[in-house]
Amino acid sequence: MGLEVHSRYSVQQMNQAAQDALVTVGLSDRLDSRPANLSGGQKQRVAIARALVSQPQLVLADEPTAALDKQSGRDVVTLMQRLAKEQGCTILLVTHDNRILDVADRIVQMEDGCLVRGVEGAIAA
Repeated sequence: MGLEVHSRYSVQQMNQAAQDALVTVGLSDRLDSRPANLSGGQKQRVAIARALVSQPQLVLADEPTAALDKQSGRDVVTLMQRLAKEQGCTILLVTHDNRILDVADRIVQMEDGCLVRGVEGAIAA
């Protein structure tokens, strides 16, 4: 988990926080599973747990739904949104999946590395 870089946590605290994070993302029955034994959606939920366990102010998510079917992708993004609101952090999500845009608070569009359109108060070039 992402806690290993924080010296303020003991090994016991890190293990407990990791378990709590996995329970929070719905993987309480998979605590001892190896990555090869997890589905794509379960792997994404592990990634969410890892990203949020140290309670960052900002999470960068690059195509978090890329390898997932429509429902699993929506579940993952909805989970990220809920956990971010609970922890008070911001998620910057990059996606080509227009099916999940409705969960965003702000949307900006880029083309060829330039901002071309902003929606809902975003700054556009």
